[in-house]
Amino acid sequence: MPSFDIVSKVDAQLLDNAVNVTRKEITNRFDFKDSPVEINLDKKEFKLSITTADDMKMTQLIDVLINRANKQGISPEAFDLSKEPYPSGKTVRQDVSVRNGLKQEDAKKIVKLIKDSGLKVQAQIMDDMVRVTGKKIDDLQQVISLCRNADLGLPLQYENMRS
Repeated sequence: MPSFDIVSKVDAQLLDNAVNVTRKEITNRFDFKDSPVEINLDKKEFKLSITTADDMKMTQLIDVLINRANKQGISPEAFDLSKEPYPSGKTVRQDVSVRNGLKQEDAKKIVKLIKDSGLKVQAQIMDDMVRVTGKKIDDLQQVISLCRNADLGLPLQYENMRS
């Protein structure tokens, strides 16, 4: 039976490249001259620690980071910007986590979306991915189209297509 997997992954090397390009661009920008700017990436936990002089520079830095990550092929939805920047001495810090893998509640949303569509496919949650199987490849392609058009707020990839 044909099947495919719905996953939400971020390549650590692409994320590292985006952070390095952002660092390089910030050092060359005039508005960041002589201001403390620091971007640290924890590759194991997929967390960014960003330190700047003030809130305005923080928003500019995050815009540059998301723009560079998007050019590397990382969806802007992968960055969890829900935590507000907080003051740390003379600087402002923000911890940005990068969504890697589907959480249980997100996987349940995807399965519910697929089951509510009425397509003749089965969706099951397997760790941090959702496996979709069906009798026809056309049904699987409709599921992919359905997930792309739904506003789930997640960067989804579709891989491991088997027929």
